[in-house]
Parts: sequence; structure tokens; C-alpha cells
Amino acid sequence: EVQLVESGGGSVQAGGSLRLSCKGSGFTFDKHDMGWYRQAPGKECELVISMSSDGRTYDGDSVKGRFTISKDNAKNTLYLQLNSLKPEDTGVYYCAVVSFGYEGCSRDFGYWGQGTQVTVSS
Repeated sequence: EVQLVESGGGSVQAGGSLRLSCKGSGFTFDKHDMGWYRQAPGKECELVISMSSDGRTYDGDSVKGRFTISKDNAKNTLYLQLNSLKPEDTGVYYCAVVSFGYEGCSRDFGYWGQGTQVTVSS
């Protein structure tokens, strides 16, 4: 059974940083594309950043240059470094095993974690 468990969310002031983690199990971690997505209050779910199995990355439109994705295959863990946070970055962040660059948020595709809340205050 594939499981994805996110952690590292919290509350931070604008301009601050957080690092999110996503621990995966039940699949061969280094052979799959993965991504981070977010659901902001009152907005549609969107792609934050995607990473292919061979390490290529693709930024979503709203976070270009501010966030960084990385992974540790030995620990089966995907990371998202959030820098220069803004109040509009507030939302629930999900990691997912989905095709590289997938910009939808349908739970019918791939595997998804339960999410971790990030709240940025001004």
C-alpha cells in the first residue's frame, strides 16, 4: 500500500521559511515522479513544484524561484523548502506521486498524502 505522510507545516510570519517533508512507503521511491501541491482557502488546488524521477524540476506559476524541491532516496523522503513566504502562500500542502509537471489536482491520478497546513501571517 502506497502511503505519503507530510510534516513540517506551521505558522510563520511573512518573509520567513519552512521546510516540509513527505515520507513515502509502499513504492520504489527513486523510480517515480513526484510533486508538491497546495490548496489555498477559496482557491483551486495548484501545482507548487514537480520533480521527475531523474531529478528535473518544474515550478508552478505562483512560486517560481522561491521554493525548492529535493529528495533523499535513501530516506524515501521528499522535501519542499519554502523561502520568502507570503500570506498568499497560506494553504494545505500535499505531496503526490504523479506524472512530472502534472498541473491538476485530481485524486483519481496517482497517490496523495493527507496534507500539512502552512499559515503565513503579515
